[in-house]
Amino acid sequence: MNTKIAVVVREDLAQWQRLNVTAFLVSGVAARFPETVGAEYGDASGQRYLPMFGQPVLVYQADAGAVKIAHQKAIERELAVAVYTEELFATSNDVDNRAAVRAVPTEKLALVGIAIYGGRNAVDKALKGLSLHP
Repeated sequence: MNTKIAVVVREDLAQWQRLNVTAFLVSGVAARFPETVGAEYGDASGQRYLPMFGQPVLVYQADAGAVKIAHQKAIERELAVAVYTEELFATSNDVDNRAAVRAVPTEKLALVGIAIYGGRNAVDKALKGLSLHP
């Protein structure tokens, strides 16, 4: 595949927050780009399982400044971007989540994580210098 899915989470989050943010962010990629999702799974007993992405999802960690820079680079390269902001930890539904993001200009978003999807080279350039999550 010539495309890539990547997530960047802020390194100062609690472990459960990193996992939660990652899960929410990649759901946006699956929703917008159904071609990223493979066929459903099944085991030898005939039990069926939900389909998953048909390509790897790379997860990076970075400080707040680096997350903001990666976000800017992804937008400049016209990549598909999902955002998770600090305010979303205090909301409990999708309507409030969207309202919380909509209330803040792009340059002032308190990002705790982003997911980006697009051409492999463009994604790599947007994330250049970031470390994979341990």
